[in-house]
Amino acid sequence: MSRSIPPAAPPQKISVVVPFYNEGESISALLEELCEVLDRTSASCEIIAIDDGSTDDTFAILQAFALRWPALKLARHLQNQGQASALWTGFKLASGDVVVTLDGDGQNDPHDIPGLVSKLAADEADMVSGYRQQRKDSLVRKLMSRTANAVRSSLLHDGVHDAGCALKAFRRAVVSSFVPIRTLYSFMPAMAVAAGFQVVEMPVNHRERKAGISKYGLRVMFWRPALDLLGMWWFRSRRLKEACL
Repeated sequence: MSRSIPPAAPPQKISVVVPFYNEGESISALLEELCEVLDRTSASCEIIAIDDGSTDDTFAILQAFALRWPALKLARHLQNQGQASALWTGFKLASGDVVVTLDGDGQNDPHDIPGLVSKLAADEADMVSGYRQQRKDSLVRKLMSRTANAVRSSLLHDGVHDAGCALKAFRRAVVSSFVPIRTLYSFMPAMAVAAGFQVVEMPVNHRERKAGISKYGLRVMFWRPALDLLGMWWFRSRRLKEACL
């Protein structure tokens, strides 16, 4: 497998991309925690917060927070377009040489971010994908996710056990491998591997949702990924890998 970029090095700037949709009850605690973690890093940091058409006070809270923390960049979709679209907007705004993603519901632990970033350099990897070994979700969600991950891994050979975990860190160059589909969040590791990038995993903490409701039902977690999985299988078999320079 070829690589077109040099081995990983400690980042000069980290961009943290966080999509939000009707998370007014949990957003303040997450941002406070996230800023506390980022303030302790040696790299320059920014937060790219995307309000994906929220109908609650999410955007107002983000605006107030941006006044207190200038490193927060704020984007807003006037209508809800989905997590993948919010991520895509965030990737276009991110200026860091390392990009980190996490969910806006507070279940991902920001304290895992330094470990993910460090592992990029330590393993000379291009992407580190979080692996939720002890998920704090309902039994139905865990069973659906386990089944989907097993099928996806057997077809796409992306080498990860938990592609749906939002906590990921990757080098900026990896963004070029992503395709803007509605289930982007489920196939980012597979897209990176198909383009010739090295992807590794790291166990991360997963927390119970303290406020709000889950935005993922059967259609989002099963039918859409199942249809896109077929397309990704074809795409992976046909895609050109990056040539070595």
